[in-house]
Amino acid sequence: MMMGEYVHALDDKGRIILPARLRDDLQDHFVMTKGLDGCLFFYPMDEWNKMEERLRALPMTNANARAFARLFLAGAQDVEVDRQFRITVPPRLREYAGVQKDVVLVGVSNRVELWAQERWTEYQTSAQSGYEDVAEKMADFGF
Repeated sequence: MMMGEYVHALDDKGRIILPARLRDDLQDHFVMTKGLDGCLFFYPMDEWNKMEERLRALPMTNANARAFARLFLAGAQDVEVDRQFRITVPPRLREYAGVQKDVVLVGVSNRVELWAQERWTEYQTSAQSGYEDVAEKMADFGF
């Protein structure tokens, strides 16, 4: 399970070093794509394969399903980790996530999320105020 919060900075070439605690889960090859709430998602290959199966199962006749699949897959990219444990975040995905320099990598169970540090701080501030309410509603999901 991926978890934790790690602050890093992009270098001049748009690269970041993957934290050691996330390397074992992501390994040396994974998929990066546009996430939700203005972040990027990193999926280990086994989790990406599960996501592909879910996407294939979506009804082609549903406009929302088609739109989600298109946008989610259009942003997807295979990522290879280099010998220094760095990855490159492509310019189009940096732009989508508002990433310029400082980033936060967040382990979220089956994926890692990459956030621009400012967006992550704003998200946490906003979400924290309703944390207890959200936790209460999680009972609807059997939590």
